[in-house]
Amino acid sequence: MSDSVTRVLDAVDASVDEAVAFTANLIRMPTVNPPGDLYEECAHFIGDTLARFQFEVEYHAAEGRPEHTRSHPRINVVGTRRGRTLRPLVHLNGHFDVVPAGAGWTVDPFGGVVKDNRIWGRGSCDMKAGLAAAVFAAEAIRRAGIALNGSVEISGTVDEESGGFAGVAWLAHHGRVSADRTDFAIIPEPLYVDRICIGHRGVYWFEVATSGRIAHGSMPFHGVSAIDHMATLLARIDAELRPALAARTTAVPVIPAGARHATLNINGISGGQPVDGIQTPCVADHCRAVFDRRFLLEEGFDATRAEIVALLDGVARDVPDFTYELRDLMVVHPTRTPDGSPVVSALDRALHRVLGRSGGLVASPGTYDQKHFARIAGVPHCVAYGPGILDLAHQPDEYVDIPDLVNATKVIALAVLELTGTV
Repeated sequence: MSDSVTRVLDAVDASVDEAVAFTANLIRMPTVNPPGDLYEECAHFIGDTLARFQFEVEYHAAEGRPEHTRSHPRINVVGTRRGRTLRPLVHLNGHFDVVPAGAGWTVDPFGGVVKDNRIWGRGSCDMKAGLAAAVFAAEAIRRAGIALNGSVEISGTVDEESGGFAGVAWLAHHGRVSADRTDFAIIPEPLYVDRICIGHRGVYWFEVATSGRIAHGSMPFHGVSAIDHMATLLARIDAELRPALAARTTAVPVIPAGARHATLNINGISGGQPVDGIQTPCVADHCRAVFDRRFLLEEGFDATRAEIVALLDGVARDVPDFTYELRDLMVVHPTRTPDGSPVVSALDRALHRVLGRSGGLVASPGTYDQKHFARIAGVPHCVAYGPGILDLAHQPDEYVDIPDLVNATKVIALAVLELTGTV
C-alpha cells in the first residue's frame, strides 16, 4: 500500500507542468455563460486529453434543452477508464463554463497567465483548475502503473453557473449518471484545499410583478405607480423579512459565517420606461423584480415560499391598489451528504496523508451540481473537494495557487484508490 501511494504522489509531482498548462489552456477558452461560448471546442479539448490518457470518451449534446442551440450548443464530455471490475465507480465532475469577466482586472482574464506560483484568469479557481486536478489525479494512477479494482469517470459539463440543467442534470435525467452505475462522486469546486464540502443551502428564485395605472407624469395623482408599490414592498422586506432571516442559523457548517443565516438578494429591477430611451411623461404601470432567497435545511421550501406570500398579502392589505403577481423561477432544495459517507472518510484520510491535517467539513453558501447527483441521479455519496479559495470565485483577478492544484490532485488520487478498493 505504501509503495503504491508513494508512486502515485510522485507521479503527480512529475506532472505539475502539464497540469498547469492544461489549466491555462482551459482558461484561454472563454467559455462564458451566458451565452455559452466555445463549449464544443472546450469539450473536445478535454475529451482529446482524456483519450490520450486512455479513457473511453463520449460526447453528449443536451438535446431537448432550450439552451442547446445551433449557435451555442451544449456539449458535455464524459470519459471512462474501466478497472478490473466496473464497480465501484468513482465519478469526478467539473463544469467548464465561467461567468463573465467583469471589470477591475489587472491581468488578461482569458490570458491563462502563470506568475507568482499562481494561474490567473476567469475560471482558474472556479473551476478549471478543479478539472485539471481530476484529470491528472486519474492520470497519476495510470502513470504509477496501478490497475484500479473499480473504475473512474471524468466529466466536463456545461451551464453549472446557470443551474446545470443542460449539464449534470441532463446527464442524470438520461441515465448517464445514475445510481445504477455510479457509486461515488467528487466535484472539485474551490472550497479550500483542506476542507470537504458536504452540501449547500437551498435556492428560491422568484419574480414579483407589481401593477399600477398609467397617467400623465405631471398629474401623478391620477395614476398608480407600480414602481412606488415595488418600493413599498422593498421597504417591508427590509423592515420585517431581512431581520427575521438574519436571526435564523443553520446547524449545517456553511461557510463563510454570514451564509450560516438565511439570506435574500435582489437580483434586478425593471419598471416603467427604459431609462435610456426617449422619455414621455407617464406614471409607471408595471414593475418587476427578481429575488434570490437562500434558505436553510431547517426551513424547507414550503415554509420559505409561504413566508413570501404572507408578506406580499400583508402589503396588499395595507396599501390601497397594491396588486402583485408572484412567479417561481427556480427551486433548489438543500443538499447534504449522508453522515458516515465513504467518500468523506476517504478524502479525510487522503488530506491527512498529503497535508498532515484536515480542515473538516464545510457546506457551500451557493449551490453546485451536487444537487443533481443527489436528487436526479440518486447518488447521495457526493461531495465537493478541490483546489482554490472560495472567496475568489467570480472576482476580478481570480487565481489559483499552483501548490493548491498539486495538493488537491494528490488528495483526489488517493481517494480514488481507496474508493475503488485498490488500496
